[in-house]
Amino acid sequence: MNTYYNDSNASLLTIELNLLLEGIFLKYGYDFRNYSKAHIRRRVLNRLGMSNLETVTQLLDKVLRDQEFFREFLDDLSINVTEMFRDPDFYRSFRENIVPKLKTYTYFKIWHAGCSTGEEVYSLAILLHEEGLLERCQVYATDFNRKVLEIAKEGVYQKEDMLQYERNYKLSGGTNKLSDYYKGMYGSVMLKKELANRIVFADHNLVTDSVFAEVNLVMCRNVLIYFEKDLQNKVLNLFYESLVPSGILCLGTKESIKFTNFENKFDCIDQKQKIYKKKII
Repeated sequence: MNTYYNDSNASLLTIELNLLLEGIFLKYGYDFRNYSKAHIRRRVLNRLGMSNLETVTQLLDKVLRDQEFFREFLDDLSINVTEMFRDPDFYRSFRENIVPKLKTYTYFKIWHAGCSTGEEVYSLAILLHEEGLLERCQVYATDFNRKVLEIAKEGVYQKEDMLQYERNYKLSGGTNKLSDYYKGMYGSVMLKKELANRIVFADHNLVTDSVFAEVNLVMCRNVLIYFEKDLQNKVLNLFYESLVPSGILCLGTKESIKFTNFENKFDCIDQKQKIYKKKII
């Protein structure tokens, strides 16, 4: 635990954090300046302890001068909390409320933004496969962290996690066995390559990059909660501009478009699961 930043140094910590984020943006182009300050503070203080550094100024110096160290630190700032069929009720709602609409399309595109290590992207692919839709679509799975994208591309996960994932899958309305979609290998499992045939993994930064593609559905779950309000509005605008008229937006259960600039630009499909439809204006 870092004892340097006690109550008397709290304002100093704020100044140093702002300088750190400004330095990262100027040096590397990654913009965390409008991320939740509580999230940034937790991750920075944790990295100080792991690196035997006392101050954020020391951390800034190392980040600016050591690119390999910055890559490690970038993982700290990334949001990589995920699991297969996370929040099963969301996937059940997706089957009930979104799948019938998707079945009216001969072809459609999905953007899964902030895909992390890929578990939720493959969950979506399994769902679409079971609904006979996977071959009709193109899924773009993006993240700014190239390290987690490589893990997602491999589709290899810990075998010990599969029991929980199987439970999630069943609760989500899965119609087969989750084990039908992977093979075991030395304490790990590899998801079947057929699931990835319709997925393109790509580097994209929600904070600094522009519209990725014109799509029928955007899924970005449990990412906006780490952004401050101005950045939330910026990213929601990105999603709005990416969606075709009547396109679908899926957020996390703790997220909402309420009290944002886009509250009146979407109709609500499922308030609890935060599924919205872009209005035709």
